Amino acid sequence: MTQLQAPSHPPSKGPRRLLRHVQPADLRAVAQLATQATLGVVNLTEGVHQSVLRTVGGRRGNTPGCAAGLTGLVYRSVRGVTGLVGNTLDAALAGLVPLLTRTTDAQAADSPERARALAVLNGVLGDHLAAHDNPLALPMTLRLNGRNWQPEHSTELGDQPPAHVVLTIHGLCMTDTQWQWNGVDHGAHLASKLGAQRLSLRYNTGLHISDNGEKLARLLERLVAAWPVPLTRLTLIAHSMGGLVARSAHAAGVAAGHTWPKHLKTLVCLGTPHHGAPLERAGAWVDTLLQLTPWSAPFARLGQLRSAGITDLRHGWVLPRDWQAESPTGAWTRAAHHHADKRTPLPLPAGVDCYTIAATLAPKSSLLAERLTGDGLVPLNSALGKHDKPGMRLAFPVEHQCVLYRTGHVELLGSPRVTAQLEHWLVNGQNRSPAPR
Repeated sequence: MTQLQAPSHPPSKGPRRLLRHVQPADLRAVAQLATQATLGVVNLTEGVHQSVLRTVGGRRGNTPGCAAGLTGLVYRSVRGVTGLVGNTLDAALAGLVPLLTRTTDAQAADSPERARALAVLNGVLGDHLAAHDNPLALPMTLRLNGRNWQPEHSTELGDQPPAHVVLTIHGLCMTDTQWQWNGVDHGAHLASKLGAQRLSLRYNTGLHISDNGEKLARLLERLVAAWPVPLTRLTLIAHSMGGLVARSAHAAGVAAGHTWPKHLKTLVCLGTPHHGAPLERAGAWVDTLLQLTPWSAPFARLGQLRSAGITDLRHGWVLPRDWQAESPTGAWTRAAHHHADKRTPLPLPAGVDCYTIAATLAPKSSLLAERLTGDGLVPLNSALGKHDKPGMRLAFPVEHQCVLYRTGHVELLGSPRVTAQLEHWLVNGQNRSPAPR
């Protein structure tokens, strides 16, 4: 019989390591989420109960999804007790958090591990967190040397900061620290080569892309106004959703009469789903299928947990009017289909050198696989801005396009080939795209 050996470290080491990255305020935020989740489970259970009664002709409540009689009283009582406990716990933690914060390790306040966990949570539930003022909702911030930075704090840049800013914008469920991938940091490398100041953006990817676009437009306007020397050049390097946020921000800035769009000279998109990501769109079919039977319909609520940001990414929605005319739950509609695309066309920013790097898991010789797989998340044509409708196509010049083969979506962040291509375009000023290696 094989004997199990004792672990080489105490069993509590893992939890202790995790707790080092938890802030006192997180306890209150998680307690709020737990209360809301409990209420959600109660609503889901009552919905299933009512669906079953409907199929057998049982008595139903006057309100859709709500039970009648004694059963309805039980559900209302559970909700009442849950709300009471949740409010009491929240009040207790509100008084306790300031006391605990004084003894919290400052180094753990924004560890990379915590930042990545919050990035995923915000990507999935960020709109919900923001709507309920949950402390776990990430605000949009500029990052300098791994810390939050305000444009008005320009003294931290020294006496003579560069007049050129390179801003990197991350994608869905990611954070600014993930630009450092496998020892590669495209933004830092380019900023060094261009003699520019590198900044990064951190934001709640669960919000509508257009909402983040408006926030970024206002933030960049503050940046230009507060920069210690006249800003002559702004370069945006965006991965995945970040490219959509950048395009949305430019549209919002132009509409608001901001000055910063005049300083935007370069936009680079890495694996950006300009025309949507069908793998997420396939998730909407789950919602549709669950609605087909009364037994499974209540569980469709689980599928609707996808955030507004994920829904926008599915369709490539970058303007407010793109999503405001659709179902508030983001349910799949025929208008969202590629051949019935009713988005408002948004061309690439005028007067800006726009570049795109797309990836595919397929080898160069497999044209069918390119179309089917893309980079694992984003189809090749979507990343290149190609579309069946001429009015929806994005006019990336051929010499401003590059395709990397046998490369995945996230691998773009850590690919030396991407760094070389960006340097070829932006530093050497070349207008030809070398053959992918």
